[in-house]
Amino acid sequence: MSKAVKFGQAVRELRIHLCQSGQASAGVRKFIEQSYVDLKQANPNVPILIREASNAQPKLWARYEFGKEAHLPLTNMSETQVQSALEKLAKL
Repeated sequence: MSKAVKFGQAVRELRIHLCQSGQASAGVRKFIEQSYVDLKQANPNVPILIREASNAQPKLWARYEFGKEAHLPLTNMSETQVQSALEKLAKL
């Protein structure tokens, strides 16, 4: 996997929603297994929350300063596509 994304100062929190066993969340689960530790080490002051629920549609949420939030769907994405979505939200 590529290097961990370093968030800008505006990112206050990252949330990842996924299903524990659904095929639509397979790439997200693989991303978490392979990249969570590096991502957390690169961003030690940013809470990274992982929320699992049965039949949940995978989504990536980012909360920024002043309460602004943005999200992207991660349905059926590969590990690399999840990384790209994360990079996109990190730059907002």
